[in-house]
Amino acid sequence: MKRFIKGFSLIEVMIVVAIVGILASISYPSYTRYVAQGARADALAALVEIANLEEQYYLDHRTYTSNMLQLGLNADPFEVENGFYDVDAVIDAANRTFTITATAKGVQATRDSDCAMITLTSAGVKGSANSAIPAEQGGEACWK
Repeated sequence: MKRFIKGFSLIEVMIVVAIVGILASISYPSYTRYVAQGARADALAALVEIANLEEQYYLDHRTYTSNMLQLGLNADPFEVENGFYDVDAVIDAANRTFTITATAKGVQATRDSDCAMITLTSAGVKGSANSAIPAEQGGEACWK
């Protein structure tokens, strides 16, 4: 009488491990890209919010401010909720325009290096301080 041994052979297990490794190597870059885009969304929301606060401050004081505390935020530079970006404003010498910049920090700076610095001006121009973004896109690729 023959007895059958149930189980997997070493070759079958190695094939499954190889397939899982291939799937992981394909999916991991996509996963990190989506995580980076999610973290960037907080920075984009903060840029728009701070631009609105700057405009309100201008209506009240007839000048813009680079001090985030004067806008009612809790720190200068302001750190977004997820902690991956610092946001600060630069005012021109005549106090007529501002540029708000969100700068990635920590792991976000490395995993989203193309959009490590995102800007928004008082004229509503969306941009990126990274030269890797094509000029014809005007840096708006980071805003998508």
